[in-house]
Amino acid sequence: MTGKPRIGFLGVGWIGRHRMAAMIATGAVEAAAISDPSPAMIAEAATLAPAATVVDDLDAMLALGLDGVVIATPSALHAEQSIRALSAGTAVFCQKPLGRDAAEAARVVEAARIADRLLSVDFSYRYTAGMQAIADLLRRGDLGRVFAVDLVFHNAYGPDKPWFYDRAQSGGGCVMDLGVHLVDLALWALGFPDVTRVDPLLFAGGAPLTGDAVEDYAVATLTLAGGTAVRLACSWRLHAGVEAEIGATFYGTAGGARLRNVGGSFYDFAAERFAGTRTDELAPPDSDWGARAAADWARRLAAGERFDPAAEQLVAVARTLDRIYGR
Repeated sequence: MTGKPRIGFLGVGWIGRHRMAAMIATGAVEAAAISDPSPAMIAEAATLAPAATVVDDLDAMLALGLDGVVIATPSALHAEQSIRALSAGTAVFCQKPLGRDAAEAARVVEAARIADRLLSVDFSYRYTAGMQAIADLLRRGDLGRVFAVDLVFHNAYGPDKPWFYDRAQSGGGCVMDLGVHLVDLALWALGFPDVTRVDPLLFAGGAPLTGDAVEDYAVATLTLAGGTAVRLACSWRLHAGVEAEIGATFYGTAGGARLRNVGGSFYDFAAERFAGTRTDELAPPDSDWGARAAADWARRLAAGERFDPAAEQLVAVARTLDRIYGR
């Protein structure tokens, strides 16, 4: 690779454009191509990268000999598009979920391994200042033995695109959309221990989930190797009194720590450390975190990084979701 890596952006809706802007802002990569079925989205993306080539689809994008592709398309397309890009020798940064189930995710990771190309998924909550601070506490052992984790992501709204409600296209409901972030946060922060047991309850419209519906409320208890209990709750359209309730709390024998959204915000996060009845600020409110994962991938690609074995963690997350869904 000579010069800056040339990147294609497949899907430039709000999230795709946001990640695109962040990658361009690093100065590490060049936005070389954009593709989206919406002319309006193409027009907006072109204001960020006027010199980028507009192409019809992934095949046309790959024909340009790009170094990387950013995938922000509907979930049903993620695995197949990622595999095609990786097999063409192109690095991939994909929106979550990487696959609709663990089998799809595993095929993508194997394609990255064979191609020896960098693969990352946009697990953006890892990059909040608060979660980074909590992860540092955990890795130093400052909280003692962590025996319990509480995870919550309640969204006052549901997705506005019909495919989210089609299991064949989405892979699932609020667990696949929101819970995936929580499962990743807990496993990542704790060093990806094995999940030894999963006890889920899924609901749709206030009743136990049946048939081909997707869940809009879910609770699950995960038991990790070593005995840590992880309690997960997530929902769409819950009457929670705020726009969003998002948090990850870690309880250890020597203290606790919590990442939480501030004032019901989707964007503002702070972190606190607990000792008995005492609460201390661990990280102040942080709102500029949403595209840090994308920027990190861009810098790593520019530095010449290739396949990272940590991509196997993506399969561990997907496998845990499979168990929540009972598959």
